[in-house]
Amino acid sequence: MASSYRDREDMATGGGGTSAAAAAAAYDPSYVPDSVKTFVSHLYRHIRDRNVYETHQMYEGGFHRLSDRHFRDTPWPPAEAVAPHCDGDHVFLLLYRELWFRHAHARLQGQGLTPAQRAESWDNYCSLFSVVLQGVVNMQLPNQWLWDMVDEFVYQFQSYCQYRAKLKNKTQEEINLLKQYDQAWSVYGVLNYLKALVEKSMIGEILEREKVGLEQFTATDGYDYEGGSNVLKMLGYYSMIGLLRVHCLLGDYHTGLKCLAPIDISQQGVYTTVIGSHISTIYHYGFASLMMRRYVDGIREFNKILLYILKCKQYHQNSPQYDQLLKKNEQMYALLAICLSLCPQDKLIDENVGTQLKEKYGDKMTKMHRYDDEAYAIYDELFSYACPKFITASPPVLREPFTNYNQDAYRLQLKLFLYEVKQQQLLSGIRSYLKLYSTITIGKLAKYMDVDEVTLRTILMTYKHKMHSINSDGKVISSADFDFYIDEDIIHVVESKLTKNHGDYFLRQILKFEEMINQLDKVQFD
Repeated sequence: MASSYRDREDMATGGGGTSAAAAAAAYDPSYVPDSVKTFVSHLYRHIRDRNVYETHQMYEGGFHRLSDRHFRDTPWPPAEAVAPHCDGDHVFLLLYRELWFRHAHARLQGQGLTPAQRAESWDNYCSLFSVVLQGVVNMQLPNQWLWDMVDEFVYQFQSYCQYRAKLKNKTQEEINLLKQYDQAWSVYGVLNYLKALVEKSMIGEILEREKVGLEQFTATDGYDYEGGSNVLKMLGYYSMIGLLRVHCLLGDYHTGLKCLAPIDISQQGVYTTVIGSHISTIYHYGFASLMMRRYVDGIREFNKILLYILKCKQYHQNSPQYDQLLKKNEQMYALLAICLSLCPQDKLIDENVGTQLKEKYGDKMTKMHRYDDEAYAIYDELFSYACPKFITASPPVLREPFTNYNQDAYRLQLKLFLYEVKQQQLLSGIRSYLKLYSTITIGKLAKYMDVDEVTLRTILMTYKHKMHSINSDGKVISSADFDFYIDEDIIHVVESKLTKNHGDYFLRQILKFEEMINQLDKVQFD
């Protein structure tokens, strides 16, 4: 199903052409194929019976197969048409409509979703989340579905913000509809629902109790095996990741990281059981860390997730999300290249990840250290390729002359990023010289760098400032691989020593030997 790293706005908007238009013209909303009737009745029965395994199979497999077979270019039958096959169950029909609108956003973008349809999807999410928040849902749903629900909620919010900001070619009818549905997908509404799910589920308290052994949340993957429901609890858990994503889209990185704080991403957790959740969490965490100059945190997490994808991507080749997994993988390599260019930390990079990074961006990273016009162009290119699709929180003014505002937030974030890069222009030279010395006088270093001593002191203070940041606990942390202090015009350099993890080294060698043994076993001797 839809995953948080499905950048569907990148899909071709004209796909299908005449065949898509013909299919849309032939669409009969009252017609329900027999296979869909069977699907709906079986899915309803499995949800009612709390059969998570069968529900997951139908959700992850059956829905895609039927979509490809019957609804490649048309919507699914409306909820009213399938209601007789699920006893008209209100909650099930809310879930069905959620799938209906998700399919429409994924498959029918080229035909143009109307503001009314987008507003209807918003209303359905409001109704569905309200039912969950009232505590009247007593069912177990697969974590994949619950993650996709939160992910799609944030995606449709992002998509609507981009849509309403493109005013230049809209008809007067579309403008009037935007005015009519001006309350749909408001930033306050989206944030309020996500925060309400987090608070009502009490997921923060659950994770705290788990630390002292009073909960088994991670051991059970969030499922309830004592007759309860996992829906509110898991929606609250995934909403913390959704809040991180929304705040990244808005450019509020500090608040985004604060929302994710209850989840310990340094450990395996429930967020890692769904590949989309895992990648979205680390991607947005790493990007927010980059923008807040917490380079070491970003490098460490990018390295871990890229190593995981490198080892496990072959197991997802048959997944409908595989292409997007590969795209997000490439984006995170670009972000890692930026982090390492601004803050060299080669000791934190796994050998295999380092090899891949060198193949992809080795030449560009060399040029990025020069901080000339070509270097800035590369920073611009990598940032533009790898950054989220930023949005503006406030709706545009709906009066003539109509212009497009959808790129304003991106341009602002790019400007701030490149300004930060420009501020660090001389830091690469400082780093190169100081790594050669354990002590050096201010005058000597100023002569090497062809600046006066006053300017050099300013550069050294800039280095201290740029290589330090504030973590989630409010503590000042260093991102530099060495430190220095000045005593009587003499610079004393103290290189930080990274604690070697010998266990990782032995594990890598064991895996290499096992691979060699497997290859030797395949050799045929005459």
